[in-house]
Amino acid sequence: MIYILLVRTQTSQSNMASLSSPLRICRGILREIRAIKGPEYKQSLAYNYVLDQFRKNQITGERYCRAQEEALHASHSYLCLLTSTRQHMALYDIYHGKGQRDTEEMAGIVGLRLPTQPGGKGWEK
Repeated sequence: MIYILLVRTQTSQSNMASLSSPLRICRGILREIRAIKGPEYKQSLAYNYVLDQFRKNQITGERYCRAQEEALHASHSYLCLLTSTRQHMALYDIYHGKGQRDTEEMAGIVGLRLPTQPGGKGWEK
């Protein structure tokens, strides 16, 4: 499970760099808001604000505006912040100490197993 989370983290960071479409960034931000807020995310102020900002800064064929590029960069940075925060909290929940744990449980968390004595002598409980 931990390995899958770390692999997903690495692939999502490489995907972050390739996000260039404003629609993809908007969907990514809305996905993160949905993960934070739950099923009632469409009634949140953050959801409405993000949609309003993306509608306000739509690129038209008539003009090229530097402010739209800045807004796209800021939205990409915000998506990166939201994704990184969610992944940090997932890792924090896995590895943060929850009181006293025995050695076997701690070894299992980091993906290790404790050695056993062959033949069943010595270390068994």
